[in-house]
Amino acid sequence: MVFFSESLGIPSLRMLAQKLLELLFDYEIEREPLLFHVFSNAGVMLYRYVLELLQTHRRFCHLRVVGTIFDSGPGDSNLVGAVRALAVILEHRPAVLRLLLLVAFALVVVLFHILLAPLTSLFHTHFYDRLQDSGSCWPELYLYSKADEVVLARDVERMVEARLAHQVRVRSVDFVSSAHVSHLREYPSYYTSLCIDFMHNCVQC
Repeated sequence: MVFFSESLGIPSLRMLAQKLLELLFDYEIEREPLLFHVFSNAGVMLYRYVLELLQTHRRFCHLRVVGTIFDSGPGDSNLVGAVRALAVILEHRPAVLRLLLLVAFALVVVLFHILLAPLTSLFHTHFYDRLQDSGSCWPELYLYSKADEVVLARDVERMVEARLAHQVRVRSVDFVSSAHVSHLREYPSYYTSLCIDFMHNCVQC
């Protein structure tokens, strides 16, 4: 879904986003303050539909979101990083299948996001662009690293600037040396304290 459907402009993650929000009602915690912790671009792609549902779906528009933490994302169109991420996911598949899927994914991205970009933009907005212009106003914390080879630090920093321009309370922390989605593993105490402090501040506000 993440690497092919979404790249083709098919909103395949929308149903998963709806199921995620419906779980809040299943567990009867829909009146509690909500804080999202979003990992990498796959998480951001799902979160994009969560935001849309919070703004448009009658059942979800009363949910009380107090903040969002982004870990290693979001990243803009980075073909090399995306291929690296897919290669990690496919590492236990047969070599021929892995190669075919990687080539197919690269072709899809080049075709739909570069060559046919003016056409695809008519029916599908890239998740990065959607998030930049999101109408959400709760605080956001961005945890990233200049050593990340999947999601570039400059993409996260550009998102931070865009959200600040929308008057959103934003904090960002560059872990400098940790790899993609490895900040907690490399700096457990610091990472945990950042998240807990952010959560407390969001709930108190």
